[in-house]
Amino acid sequence: MSHFPGSHACALQRKRDDPMGISTATLTATLVKKRSRLAAVIAVAAVVVSAPYATAAAQQSSPKPVVSGVRTLAAFDFTSGEAPENIAVNPDNSLTVSTLGGHAAAGERPALLRVETSGRSTVLVSGQPGDAFSGITRDHDGTTYYNVVSDDASRAGVWQLPPDGTPRRIAVLPTDGLPNGLAIDPAGRTLYVADSSKSTVWAVPASGGRATAWLTDPALAPDPSIPFGVNGLRFHRGAVWVSNTAKGTLLRIPVTATGSPGRIHTVTSGLTGVDDFNFLSDRSDVVFAAQNGLNQVAVVHPDGTAESVLTVSDGLASPTSVAVRGDRLYITNAGFAEPHHAKVQRGTINPAVLNCGPVS
Repeated sequence: MSHFPGSHACALQRKRDDPMGISTATLTATLVKKRSRLAAVIAVAAVVVSAPYATAAAQQSSPKPVVSGVRTLAAFDFTSGEAPENIAVNPDNSLTVSTLGGHAAAGERPALLRVETSGRSTVLVSGQPGDAFSGITRDHDGTTYYNVVSDDASRAGVWQLPPDGTPRRIAVLPTDGLPNGLAIDPAGRTLYVADSSKSTVWAVPASGGRATAWLTDPALAPDPSIPFGVNGLRFHRGAVWVSNTAKGTLLRIPVTATGSPGRIHTVTSGLTGVDDFNFLSDRSDVVFAAQNGLNQVAVVHPDGTAESVLTVSDGLASPTSVAVRGDRLYITNAGFAEPHHAKVQRGTINPAVLNCGPVS
């Protein structure tokens, strides 16, 4: 396996047997629907290679823990729709967390929650019964943006929560789509939305306006047996990065000088059940990825190699997204499977074990 400049110096010494003993049949039952009309299943991920440097990820594990001290920061009530979906870290180290509402428990309301460092949570925004809140992102001025998944055309779309606390919809999205991951560019001008059912990344003016299809491509598509295609989304180092749950891929899409998408590069493949993800830092291409279908969190290195760093033995319960602040790793767990342990976890990243410095 070839290595590239800035790749990790970690010695991947051994491949660990799956402690869960997960079979394909078990995976099929693990990834539940995010929309009530979609029956989602997990199967063996297809490999998409769309760039010469892409490498299939042989999932391995470090002989020492990359993430340690994992504990529950805040627990939630799945039966009340409090299934955490996405997460953002605020400047004061509190968290903003979105929940799935009626898409986890029929008829329940989704919410944006503020989770304090003590674990205490308060409701920032309460949605309508049956809807879901999915991707969230935060601008430098303190404005929070979030996606609302709804069958009601008056609510489906991208919403803005400014610091004054009055939410408003800034862009309409199709009710037959599934807006999922959400990110804003560093200039604070454009929001990018991953649509898991339409094989599309939408572009939305942060000031409000019409959503346009920035990129529609087979690499973003779902699968007949796994109706979630493009899922997580981050804007990082001049590119839109996305995960594709159906294909188990992590993709990097450069943003050209004109703002249009460049050629899609496959960073890695084989990330079965991948959901949302995040980076070690703004200057590093090391990725922490939530593998919802496997109850794992993986680290993906810049050369495409991947290693499992957290599993169900660390308390994972349908991990949907991760966030990083310094040496802290935060994980949202939707708790889809019995006994529905919906929660946010916090752990400590050990840089010495990870041994992956920033790329130049």
